[in-house]
Amino acid sequence: MNTRRFGRTRVVRAVRNSTVAAFAVVAACDAPSATAPSVAENVAEAVNRLAGTRLFVNPADNPAHQQANAWRASRPGDADLMDRMASQPIAKWFGDWSTDIRRDVARVVSLSATQGATPVLVAYNIPNRDCGSYSAGGSASGSAYRQWIRDFAAGLSGQPAVVVLEPDAVAGAGCLAAAAKQERYDLIRDAIQVLKSAHAIVYLDAGNAHWLNPDELAQRLGQAGVGLADGFALNVSNYIGSSVSIQYGAAVSQRVGGKHFIIDTSRNGAGGLGSEWCNVPGQSLGTNPTTNTGNALVDAFLWVKVPGESDGECNGGPHAGVWWAEYALGLAQRGLTVASS
Repeated sequence: MNTRRFGRTRVVRAVRNSTVAAFAVVAACDAPSATAPSVAENVAEAVNRLAGTRLFVNPADNPAHQQANAWRASRPGDADLMDRMASQPIAKWFGDWSTDIRRDVARVVSLSATQGATPVLVAYNIPNRDCGSYSAGGSASGSAYRQWIRDFAAGLSGQPAVVVLEPDAVAGAGCLAAAAKQERYDLIRDAIQVLKSAHAIVYLDAGNAHWLNPDELAQRLGQAGVGLADGFALNVSNYIGSSVSIQYGAAVSQRVGGKHFIIDTSRNGAGGLGSEWCNVPGQSLGTNPTTNTGNALVDAFLWVKVPGESDGECNGGPHAGVWWAEYALGLAQRGLTVASS
């Protein structure tokens, strides 16, 4: 089962197809550690750090904007939908395809500063990423990752930024042997501390509501240092509806010291089709990115996945990471929450 795969300059991801129903009790893959840190290390700071935040929009660095230009003369109505999609804040992903991570991060941070806005960035370079599946790759070693995350943090230059840290790394850690698993948790804990020292707002990725039961996920998050983060992220690149994610997130939050969370709504407007994850047909854009969620535990609805990029060669899609114009158009046509800025 696969999580994501990236192109050289753009990331795409479809969350792992889970055989575990939300909230189902499953056998734990990680034995509890007697020395496992408390998940409540920063309970006093479990507040919405994003309240009132203006999110960065960069339509020029967005395939929807480029598609709108290509269609403007021949398909003006469709071009308008692409323009409206491109007008929304969308996360920028970074990984081992970034040739100079400090420079690449700094470029986005600098552009966002001109808007007086805060960018959403995704750090996706953990060693043994995706456990050798579609998105295999990542840093060559733990020491290389530690340096990479320090260079990432240096690129922030102390400017405001939201970082979604390592999609699938915690929820997908069960594929690793015990030593590699512990190294992963240690690397993530270190990354949180480094990014927080650079004044980033950090959400540790926690998979999705159809992956692990809340007890199992909470244990893994605790080992990875979620208590040091601002919260956790759910549904990144998946289709699960927000109401299900909120219910699941609340259950996890109760187990990790009341931590808040964010939800990826980039294509969850139709709620998906059960456990199917790859280029699911008939889906739509979800709620526009906002920090006004109406829920005390949900800090933001964000478009973390770039809507319109293929999950892979499934359901008629092109290679993973390739822009799929007609799929993007379908998401926009059915995304009733898309509104002009």
